[in-house]
Amino acid sequence: MDDDEWLIRAWQTVVDERARTIAEGRAEGRTLEDIGNDLKVSRERVRQIMAETQRQLASFADILCKGWRDTVRALGESPAVRRSSFAATLNLKDHLAVELLLAEAGLGAPRTWAGPLRGWWTVRLDALDKALKDLTTKVPLLDSDLDDAAAEAGVPSGIPSAEILAHPQSGVTRSAEGHWVRRQARGRDAAYLWLLNIGHPCPVEELVGPMSVATAAAAREALRRDDRFTQLRPEGTWALSEWSHLRITPYKNAVEALVGVVTEFGPLSRAALFAKVREIYPVSAWRLTQCLLSDQIGETDQGLIDLVSRGARPIEEEEPAQPATMAVEGDFLGARITIDRDVLRGSGVRVSSWLTWRLGLRQAPMSRTFATAAGHAPLVVRRGTSTAQISSLRRHALELKTVEGCVLLLLLHLVDGTAQVSHGCAWSACPARTTTDSSPPTGTG
Repeated sequence: MDDDEWLIRAWQTVVDERARTIAEGRAEGRTLEDIGNDLKVSRERVRQIMAETQRQLASFADILCKGWRDTVRALGESPAVRRSSFAATLNLKDHLAVELLLAEAGLGAPRTWAGPLRGWWTVRLDALDKALKDLTTKVPLLDSDLDDAAAEAGVPSGIPSAEILAHPQSGVTRSAEGHWVRRQARGRDAAYLWLLNIGHPCPVEELVGPMSVATAAAAREALRRDDRFTQLRPEGTWALSEWSHLRITPYKNAVEALVGVVTEFGPLSRAALFAKVREIYPVSAWRLTQCLLSDQIGETDQGLIDLVSRGARPIEEEEPAQPATMAVEGDFLGARITIDRDVLRGSGVRVSSWLTWRLGLRQAPMSRTFATAAGHAPLVVRRGTSTAQISSLRRHALELKTVEGCVLLLLLHLVDGTAQVSHGCAWSACPARTTTDSSPPTGTG
C-alpha cells in the first residue's frame, strides 16, 4: 500500500488519550505500576489497556499491510534493529505506534547488563547481550579499535557500545588514557595498551601513570605476575612478550637460567658457570651466588657445580650476619617487624635470611609453618634464593590496631611450631596513637 501514514491516523483517531499516555510511558521505560499510579488504575489494568491497543493497531495492519508479522520477525532475527528500520521495511512513517505493532508480533527490546536498549527491537532478546559479552573478551582495546571489535563480535552498527561498556555492571571500564580495560586488571591492561601504542620497550617508571599506581615498585610487581610482559636485560626495560622481533631470554629468572646452563653443559666451575649464564641472562655475580642455594643445584666432589638430580650435594650458605631486629634464646626465636604497606595489604614480608638459616631452611625453596592462636591463619616462613619472607601477618596487624610505622613482635617457638604476635610499640611513640584515643595498644594477637 502506498499510504505510509495510515498507522499514524489510526493512532490519533482510534487510540484514546489514556492508551496513548500508557504507550508513551512504556516507550520511556516506565513501569506498569508507575504509570498506573499516575492514572489511578491498577498495574494489571495498565497491562490490559496496552494489550488491547496493540491488538487494535494490529487489526488495521492485517488489512492494510499483508504479511507484516512475518516481515518484522524476519528482520528482528538480528540482535538489535532500530525502530526506524522496521518502519521503512513496512513502508510506514517512523512513529511510536510502530513499537506497538512490534510488541504484538512478539518482538522486544534487546537485553543488556545496562538494562533494555530502548528504541531497538529484536526477536532474540538475549542475542545482543551475548554479542556484547563477546566484545568484552577482546578487551584490552584502544578506543579507536572499539567499533571494529564490536562488528567482529556481532554487535550491530549504531549500537551505543561505549555507553553500555561504561555502565557500572560492565566487566570493563576506561583507563586513564581513555581506552578499554578489564575492571579486575585495569592497571596491567593499561600497561599492555601503552606498550602496544608506543611500539617499543620502556622503563617501568613510564608505566606508573598509565597504570594508575603509586610507585614503580607496584607497577613492576604487577607486570611480573602477567605473562603478557617480559623484562629485557640488562637495561631492565619492559616489553610485550608477543614482540617476536626482540631478543627475549626464555628464562623467567636467574635460577632458571643457571639450571638451564648446567643441564646443557654439565658440571662447570663456578667462574665458567657464571660467565655462561651472564651471556644469556645478564645478572650480577651476587645474584648468581644466591641462586646456588636452589635445591636443584649442588657441588660435586671435584668442586664443580652440577644438578642435585645428577648426584651433586646441595650447597648450604654460611651463617648470615645476625640483624639487630632478631634474636634467639633457647627454644624461642624473636623478631621485630616494622609495619609497612606490604604487611597491611597481605603481601609476603621480606626479612633477613638469618631467620631462615636459624630455622634450618638452608636451600630454596623451603618453608616452615607456625600455628597461631585465635583462629588466625598460620605464619609461613619461606626461604628464597635471595631473601626470606614471612606471610599472613596482615590479620594480626589489623586486629592489633597497628598502622604503618608500628612494630610487631614475633615470637616463634622452635619446638612446638607455634607463633605469637604482639604490638611492640612504646605507647608514647606509637604511630597508632591519636589525640582522641588515650588507651594503650592491644597486646597479643
